[in-house]
Amino acid sequence: MSDRDEVIKVFVGCDPNNCDLEQMMVVDYSIHKHTSQPVQIEWMQLSHDPQSPWYVDVNHGQGWHTEHWATPFSGFRWGIPAACNYEGRAIYMDGDMIVLADLAELWRHPIEGDAIVAAKEVHDHAKGKKFTRLCTCVWDCAKAKDKLPDLATLRADPEQHRKLMAKFKKHPEWVQPYTQAWNCVDGEGLPIEDMKILHYSDMGTQFSHRYSLPRLQAEGQKHWFDGEILPHPRADLVALFDQYYQEALDAGYKLDDYRIQAFGAFPKKSQVGYTGNEVTRSHKDRPKSWLSRAWNSLRGRS
Repeated sequence: MSDRDEVIKVFVGCDPNNCDLEQMMVVDYSIHKHTSQPVQIEWMQLSHDPQSPWYVDVNHGQGWHTEHWATPFSGFRWGIPAACNYEGRAIYMDGDMIVLADLAELWRHPIEGDAIVAAKEVHDHAKGKKFTRLCTCVWDCAKAKDKLPDLATLRADPEQHRKLMAKFKKHPEWVQPYTQAWNCVDGEGLPIEDMKILHYSDMGTQFSHRYSLPRLQAEGQKHWFDGEILPHPRADLVALFDQYYQEALDAGYKLDDYRIQAFGAFPKKSQVGYTGNEVTRSHKDRPKSWLSRAWNSLRGRS
């Protein structure tokens, strides 16, 4: 089998209660629009199935413990090498992504020496520190086996996500840095043509809210994000999401293709008071959109 026939495994973190259907459709469409090799997407969602790597039994405290997670999938990225039987490679990404380049390029990124994952390395020059963003990354699953806890340990400890983020800060040699364009957080001042993956990371300003919040309200449901909704500061990125959303529909993609039987309630860290990031929140006095005002008003009365 040639390299171009190799199946690229992509694990995408998303909500288990059908809140993220719009994000799922757009990231799926964008991956297939640009990628030159076959792709296998696994949606990482909380599951009642004991055979699933993402198993949770809230009532009996079994499986993953999510109570300290900011999202419904925060800790799942650490379980990907185990889910792949510690073989081959796997790409992880959050659901709030628009892929704008060929994932085959990222898939083949070198992971050399002591590195077990290719990811974005961020330098904070003001503090003289650097840290890793693992919201889009490529695991060398075999090399990760000796560095990560086994799946049972990952699931059992509610603090594992925090502990591992801290551990990777202490071991920069475990990370093979890639170009920042593969995880461009809320634009970061770059023009769209210079981005490879746009990560609309600020949970309060996500483009998908325009579609998902009215849909969920009509369905009598609430979104898992309970923080304040604000407009995104870059109109060109808002328009880009709208473009890909419509292109996906025109290509035959449907929201219901991603709908599952809802998992139900699960513990999660509240995002009330969430402050986003410096890219989106540098102008805190900007006016709120009509959607922000309406949704936050309805949430305040609930």
